[in-house]
Amino acid sequence: MTSLLATVGLVKRFGGLTATDGVDLTVEAGEVHAVIGPNGAGKTTLINQLSGEIAPDAGRILLDGRDITGEPVYRRALMGIGRSYQITSVFPEFSVLDNVVLAVQAHAGHSFSFWRPLSAEAALIERARTALAQSGLAARLATPVAALAHGERRQLEMAMTLATSPRLLLLDEPMAGMSLAESERLVTLLATLKGRYGILLVEHDMDAVFKLADRISVLVYGRVIACGDPAAIRANPEVRAAYLGDQDAAVAA
Repeated sequence: MTSLLATVGLVKRFGGLTATDGVDLTVEAGEVHAVIGPNGAGKTTLINQLSGEIAPDAGRILLDGRDITGEPVYRRALMGIGRSYQITSVFPEFSVLDNVVLAVQAHAGHSFSFWRPLSAEAALIERARTALAQSGLAARLATPVAALAHGERRQLEMAMTLATSPRLLLLDEPMAGMSLAESERLVTLLATLKGRYGILLVEHDMDAVFKLADRISVLVYGRVIACGDPAAIRANPEVRAAYLGDQDAAVAA
């Protein structure tokens, strides 16, 4: 069967630095595929190529078997690719609900009307409410974003992504800057999304990765040195030497 997402020989160079070096990977429908690796391994460069923000120098990106290598960001979004970033991008002066409605409106290509109140956009608001419920923020609809904790802002960004009806989620270090309690809440949230969306997860939090991932690819100096289920990655001596290092005991626990 055709994978939801596939990369074939993906290469990106920045001068003399090869950030991704012949990367082959797949994400199946409903699967959480985590990409881990040390800083500078090429993880964010990879996800930027998948979202369309950086063009590869070689290789192909396929969505449902269709070559989307040359498609711009907005076309990929319309095809069902949703992306979150390491740094949350929201409108702090607006309410939680307003932020998600604006994301839905932008994705749908609706123009803003000065003559019609936003409350009239019932369909947009319903989609926003559904996404916020999925993300655990149903009780915070009217809260100004400026009043949210960091973890709640990450939940809001997730809601903004889900409201655009994606099939594939590209999540770039969603636990970055979170407290332990906030990370645990986000892991619980992502677990509820598992099986409903294909998810490519780039993350440094090894506890979260091993709890959530169906498969893990390990990226070192732009190359995938191993790919397998969590048990196989735990046991792989090359992975332990290259990346897990002194975290062995913590991972094993």
